[in-house]
Order: sequence, then structure tokens, then C-alpha cells
Amino acid sequence: MTKEELKKILNDPEFQQLVKKVSTVSLGFTIAIMVIYYSFILLLAYGKDFLGQPISEGSATTIGIPIGIGVIISAWVLTGLYVLWANKNYDPMVKKLREKFGR
Repeated sequence: MTKEELKKILNDPEFQQLVKKVSTVSLGFTIAIMVIYYSFILLLAYGKDFLGQPISEGSATTIGIPIGIGVIISAWVLTGLYVLWANKNYDPMVKKLREKFGR
């Protein structure tokens, strides 16, 4: 790819829109998982008494177990949502740009 071809692609409004959309969506998902994860870490640090409470009287399972599982599941869900978004939005935009620039 020549420098002129690269400049043409980088200056294309559709390519710039794609980059902006991907950056916005990626940042949103990154912030979401970081808030979930660091909230759990802070709860581990400052809410040990709460997390150590049994779910029910006589139970060996504490409240911290389902919350920890929830953190893991939320990562799976957010990943799935990103894949759905990418399949619906990102992939068609990339295909359109490839056709436009003959790649």
C-alpha cells in the first residue's frame, strides 16, 4: 500500500466514523467492566464483614461467592454484547470500506 492510498483511507469520512464508533463502544465496555471489577475489589478490601456473611442461616456459602460469580458472568455478558455489536455494526462497515477501496 502506498502512502497516497493510506492517506486516502485515513482521510475518508466513513473510515473516520468507523474509528470513532469503535473507540466509543470499546471505551464504554472497558469502563463498564472496570467499574464492576474495581467495585468488587473495593468491596473485598472494605466490606469483608458483608462479604463474609452466610447467604442464609447455617449456610456455608457466603454473600461474596455469588457476587464474585456475578463479576465473572458480567465479563462474559459484556464480551457477548461487544461481539453482537461488532457483528451487526463493525463488520458491515469494514466490508463496505474494503469494497470501496478494493481490498
